[in-house]
Amino acid sequence: MNENHETVNEILKTAYSKSDVLYKLMSFRVKKILLVAHLYDALSIEREGRLDDAVRGDYYKMNLSSAPEIIKSLSYRDALKKLKNSDFDLVIIMAGIDKRTPLKIADKIKIIYPELPVYLLVNNNADISYYKKSYDKLSGIENIFVWNGDSNIFLSIVKLYEDKVNVKNDTKIGLSRIILLVEDTERYYSRYIPILYKSVMEQTQRIIEDADKSDDLQKLLKMRLRPKILLATNYEEAIRIYKRYKNYILSVISDVKFKKDGTINNKAGFHLINYIKTKTPNIPTAIQSSDKENKFLAETKYKSRFIDKNSNSLLADIMDFIMYNLGFGDFIFRNINGDEVARAVDMDDFYLRLHDISDESLAYHAGKNHFSLWLRARGELHLSELIEPVKIADFKDINELRDHLIQSFFNNKVEKNKGKIISVDDPTVIDDSNIGILASGALGGKGRGLAFISNLIYNFNINQYIPGIKLTTPKTFIIGTDEYDEFIKKNNLFEKAVKETDKNKLFKMFSKNNLSHILIRRLLKILELTNKPLAVRSSGLFEDSLLQPFAGVFSTYLLPNNHTDITHRLEELITAIKLVFASVFSETSKNYINAVNYEIEEEKMAVIIQEVVGNQYNQYYFPQISGTAQSFNYYPFGKIEPEDGIVVAAVGLGIYVVEGEKAYRFSPKHPTLQNNSEKDLFKNTQTEFYAVDLSKEKIDFKKGETAGLIRLSISDAERINKDRMKHCLSVYNPDNNAIYPGIDANGPRIVNFANILKYNYIPLAESVSIILYIMKETMGTPVEIEFAVDLNLDKNKEASLYLLQVKPLIGNSQNYNINLKKSNIKNAVLFSENAMGNGKIKAVKDVIFVSPETFDKSKTEQIAREIAELNKKMTEQNKSYVLIGPGRWGTRDKWIGIPVNWTQISKAKVIVETSLEDFPLEASAGSHFFYNVTSMNVAYLSVNHKSANCLIKWDILNNQSLKEETKFVKHIEFKKPLKIQIDGKKRIAVIEEGK
Repeated sequence: MNENHETVNEILKTAYSKSDVLYKLMSFRVKKILLVAHLYDALSIEREGRLDDAVRGDYYKMNLSSAPEIIKSLSYRDALKKLKNSDFDLVIIMAGIDKRTPLKIADKIKIIYPELPVYLLVNNNADISYYKKSYDKLSGIENIFVWNGDSNIFLSIVKLYEDKVNVKNDTKIGLSRIILLVEDTERYYSRYIPILYKSVMEQTQRIIEDADKSDDLQKLLKMRLRPKILLATNYEEAIRIYKRYKNYILSVISDVKFKKDGTINNKAGFHLINYIKTKTPNIPTAIQSSDKENKFLAETKYKSRFIDKNSNSLLADIMDFIMYNLGFGDFIFRNINGDEVARAVDMDDFYLRLHDISDESLAYHAGKNHFSLWLRARGELHLSELIEPVKIADFKDINELRDHLIQSFFNNKVEKNKGKIISVDDPTVIDDSNIGILASGALGGKGRGLAFISNLIYNFNINQYIPGIKLTTPKTFIIGTDEYDEFIKKNNLFEKAVKETDKNKLFKMFSKNNLSHILIRRLLKILELTNKPLAVRSSGLFEDSLLQPFAGVFSTYLLPNNHTDITHRLEELITAIKLVFASVFSETSKNYINAVNYEIEEEKMAVIIQEVVGNQYNQYYFPQISGTAQSFNYYPFGKIEPEDGIVVAAVGLGIYVVEGEKAYRFSPKHPTLQNNSEKDLFKNTQTEFYAVDLSKEKIDFKKGETAGLIRLSISDAERINKDRMKHCLSVYNPDNNAIYPGIDANGPRIVNFANILKYNYIPLAESVSIILYIMKETMGTPVEIEFAVDLNLDKNKEASLYLLQVKPLIGNSQNYNINLKKSNIKNAVLFSENAMGNGKIKAVKDVIFVSPETFDKSKTEQIAREIAELNKKMTEQNKSYVLIGPGRWGTRDKWIGIPVNWTQISKAKVIVETSLEDFPLEASAGSHFFYNVTSMNVAYLSVNHKSANCLIKWDILNNQSLKEETKFVKHIEFKKPLKIQIDGKKRIAVIEEGK
């Protein structure tokens, strides 16, 4: 348990780390600015447009949220007063006609608030020389900027300071990149910095648009991971920044003439670039100078772009350097002459261009590392680092290089899509590691569960905690609820469907209408990729939800999907989807929705399409093992605890298990412990199984959910798959009442998975136990999973365990305590030592029970109909009741219990299963029926007639007022409400007559 606990901690740590990085990035933000300016200067700013609105507009245009609040102060004293009374992140002092006062204010602020940054904003370039004389002595000013009428300067000051504060943290935890600007002239950096931020923000927006549309967290991460811009005004400062952040520097833009060793050095920029190039040869650099004679040296010796400061296109030249040399913007494919031959706007477009771009262009860009540069600028650091070291000489020809690049891009895309819900526009990247979305809208209950499973397996790598078996999922697609809404609305189906009670007419009503063209086109894409059998499953909004699961209420169809004509396969898939939509309006569904106090218009239907797990054996297709597992065992025995969980497994398709037929039960914590004798195991073993019938060329959907299936005997499974069935079957010897694992001996077969559970052929029990624990802890509630196993070993010599579904278990609270000393058990109507539920149930006087005297195990279907009629009357009267009957409730196998569905007993508040002579009791766990019972908080009691303590006083029941009697069922009423108590912790229940 401790190991499992540590496993969950690791998973949660991984889960939170991504969001933690998000919230830790750009942790400091400027929220409040004090702008100090005389009235004249303040009005001059306002004449350019309302400053607050302009700054907010700049933030909005760059897709930045939370523009800072700007508080204006018109005097020196007022500024100090505001600083005293409120917290500010930054101060900007506007210097106008009065040049001395701003310096005094800055000096005073710095003395009182030494950590508060103060920036000086001058009105024109002519004022700079005045302040430069005092600047060296004035430590209170961070930088001087020139106001040129563009409000962008405010955004630039704010972002420059934020980057300075955040760079250490953001490079460490988020690997943010840096553009280093080295410029000491205020006039120029006041022009450069806004254009740099504009370029960076536009590039970031491109990256976000290229990101996963459904992953808001990823979008925010990419926004906050934008390159930082750092300003250095002398050589030493630039070197210090470079050394500290060497591995994160994206580019350097440097002036030539600035201070080095405390004095102006005419070649300082060249010295700086030379130093950087010796350490990082391929880093893009630009040298900007007002001296054109520096152009030759910059381009030849220092391999840098030269930018003329006196050029009329200075800002455009800076922008061009950023776009071309840093890989910002579209990737422009060029020939050796530099002419554009093609363009890629995003990663998908680039991937497509790689297939047909000319050899000449491919070699040109590969030789200059343009591909890795563009990828780095788009935040694709892993792929960039993978491609950058690759040289053309490493390949025998250009086609081999092209293939390498294409494969690298494809692998990167597949890796990024793991555990994600992605569009099927490119179906080639959809595999078992992600989920393809076919239509927008909610995923529904099952869909949410599948998305959660996929995320856990592929983003948190829980395979590392599962020993010796590959944990995976089948290829899955989801049609979101918007398609259902559109289908119902477009075809005016709602009112007609609500009123329709005939199942065949309802199906016909839905079948004759059309799905959307875009969905049909996407379905065709799926069928072009797979001809495996498909499961078309419902995923209603409330289905398998945490609050009110609707288990087994809606339809599921299994399609062979192997017809030679793809049009025929498409028609069957479309029909199955429509019938899943129609199942929302079936009588079963309407009754259930009414029973749980919902309205039918509240339910919406998504549809899941999954490849069926299994293998083909001639005309049959099925998994060797399928089953369900619950993290809470409602029927523990011996040393098995409820929290150890329970698994119900069978050979073949899982419908056999979820419908409650004979299957093998074991505790994943204690897989070899059994509560049944060898004879009982033989008597109650699985004898048949379901497979997809591949010989059926046409599905008759009128036959229901099993239309595409065939029911076979276990001997058929052994005959067609002997190598794998030897791990699932054992031989029973009635002569010595012994069971022998495997199928070597003659004799009747038992399905007990002995080679797996006892001799650990694969670690199924341990793996399921770990998965249940992880799912329970990460979902925060007990859970049930559905799974299938492929025993065929992969290249790592591991079998595959497929998770098909996860849903919450509800109804096992254990707070109510029954004091057995105070309860008169001997005089009770009923006492159970195997009870599920908790608390008191009040206001119930009615009991509907199957009379032991008239019970006929060959008539259980008729008994189910009689109970349904009585339940209907109880529904009309809005009365609850206690239901008592022999064998397993809700089973599909009529020989082991009464095959009711949930809506036929929906008013039962307590359900009691009893055993009779020659009619043994087998628990109902694992079926959809049982799942709905637990989720509806219905008490479920088991009374074994062989138990010394369990009891039902049939004489007391028969002495009550008889309200109605059918051939097999009685409805009686007590004079006063029954006293019903269930102790979930002790797992006992007592029903006494009311007083």
